[in-house]
Amino acid sequence: MNATATATAVATATAAAVATAAPAAVAAAPEARTDPASPAAGGAPAAGTATLTVTASLALRTKLTPTAPVLRAATAALWRPDGLRERYVRYLTAMHRLVRASVPLLLRAAERCAAEPGDPAARRLAAYCLRHAEEERDHDAWLLDDLAAAGAGPAAVPHPIVVELAGAQYYRIEHEHPVALLGYIAVLEGNAPGPRLANRLAEVTGLPDGAFRTLREHAELDGGHLDDLYRVFDALAPSPARQTAVAVSALHTANLLTRLFLSLAEDNGGHP
Repeated sequence: MNATATATAVATATAAAVATAAPAAVAAAPEARTDPASPAAGGAPAAGTATLTVTASLALRTKLTPTAPVLRAATAALWRPDGLRERYVRYLTAMHRLVRASVPLLLRAAERCAAEPGDPAARRLAAYCLRHAEEERDHDAWLLDDLAAAGAGPAAVPHPIVVELAGAQYYRIEHEHPVALLGYIAVLEGNAPGPRLANRLAEVTGLPDGAFRTLREHAELDGGHLDDLYRVFDALAPSPARQTAVAVSALHTANLLTRLFLSLAEDNGGHP
């Protein structure tokens, strides 16, 4: 699939997913269906019949499912062997600008939660944001080290799609609800590099091992971070409106991340 076809596919998939972003849409997933005889369906449970509770995290994962194939295709285009050394450096410069926004976004979300002292869910979300901010601290410095090892430096101007990715979250935190940030984090950490990617890139590009620290660290860390996020999301017991806010934020992020990878995969310097 070429870049144009992939971009069209992700737009179509994301639009379809947004259209069904209300929590009720998860009923379409076979593993999320409720037994007609269960109390939730207004009947009595049959003897020995197990029912499945549709958690907020399961609903979110289900809504993100249509975006996975096109995001994988964009990732494959980014990591194709020809011209990979130059594209990898472009990737590092873009991710440096994106990752440096992580801690400020989390801290701002915690501050906004503190403005709602009567909301127990806001207190729990603030605690998560502060804890995760410490987990993400100095990761932008790792990327600077990777760039230096690759013989490059940070971008003078951020990639415009990076500005959209982070900027949308500032808007949602300020003008919607800080819980929306969970959708953004779920997509970024749910698409972490695989454990063997750094070794493959090092072999193809010929760059030194020092240029791949961030990939290696995130391959180890992000799976645990994603599990923690889903536990927190479920513990918040979010209302349908807040579940929708997180889902729409996640779908928007998946769309933008796909566009970013496609842009970096092009041979035009990585900008649209």
